[in-house]
Amino acid sequence: MSERTAVGAPERGPAAVFTRLPSLTGLRFAAALLVFGFHVHAENIVPDPTARWLLALVFGQGAVGVGFFFLLSGFVLFWSGKPGMPARTVWRRRAAKIVPNHVVTWLIALAGIIYASPRGFNVASSVVGLFLLQAWVPVQGVYFGGNTPAWSLSCEAAFYFAFPLLYFWIRRLSERHLWPVAIALVAMVLLVPVLVLPLPTSTAYWLSYVFPVTRALEFALGMVLARIVASGRWIRVGLLPSMLLCVLAYWLCAYLPGMFGNVAGTVIPIALLVAAAAVADTEGRWSPWRHPVLVWLGDISFAFYLLHQIVIRLVGKAFHLGSLSTVGSLGLTAGLLVVTVVAAWLLYNTVELPMMRLLRGRR
Repeated sequence: MSERTAVGAPERGPAAVFTRLPSLTGLRFAAALLVFGFHVHAENIVPDPTARWLLALVFGQGAVGVGFFFLLSGFVLFWSGKPGMPARTVWRRRAAKIVPNHVVTWLIALAGIIYASPRGFNVASSVVGLFLLQAWVPVQGVYFGGNTPAWSLSCEAAFYFAFPLLYFWIRRLSERHLWPVAIALVAMVLLVPVLVLPLPTSTAYWLSYVFPVTRALEFALGMVLARIVASGRWIRVGLLPSMLLCVLAYWLCAYLPGMFGNVAGTVIPIALLVAAAAVADTEGRWSPWRHPVLVWLGDISFAFYLLHQIVIRLVGKAFHLGSLSTVGSLGLTAGLLVVTVVAAWLLYNTVELPMMRLLRGRR
């Protein structure tokens, strides 16, 4: 996940004005909320069948929210990039953003694992997770070990490492090649679940959903889309149609075969939504995602994302929830959401912001 953006577009064009992109910040929390709901359902802490059905209906495909983060990261980093910026500066700023929160939540998750299941504690897996290398290991107990959501940070770390080279290459593309490159990247994302069809399910899942190389296609697509928007070559698909298309694709993913629903089923709608939201901001068009509450939630969404499964598992471990009614189960879900938001606000203000100011140095 990447930070809130307040930068100028990287080149001249109709859309290249100096502006904030608050809609992307608001949308970031919506994606984090989908992942939160998915894990509430997946952790089986809600006992009531009706409540579980409702959670599955709304959040059953919530794991696709991670794809939004990957594509958004590419878009935002390219949008805020400056030609000639040293690679070490990019890496330092990204490390200042993700490492402090990651280390704190890794320690909390580690303490929870040792307390709840000391025999299940694996030193090697924990160390791999601490150094954000877990997504490269095709073993579920490793890439989902420790603080499970941190697997996506393992991918992001790889993206950040490759960003200076990708930025140089995409900046050198001629404008007439931007859309062909974007279409080629989408085609490769759609091809991944086809290529993994002959493989065992566990391997196919890792390659199509977790492996940093395949997920880097979405990151690169976000970068190309940022240049398309900045150069004024966007196809003028509006924000509302993009939102409706995302909702439709989200629910249709449940009916796609194999690994097609994990990433491929939503890559085009997510790409349209991110670009359309950015255009809405640069041109001052309508966007519900600029509401101050949503922007504030988007600001703390990185902390929210890293904390949410820890909260869910701690509550599930600490309380006996087998007798809750439908109303009680839905109330539990709402309570988990509130607790996670409060915890995220605390982490954001006590760790994320202070450490970013300390580690980034002067701009």
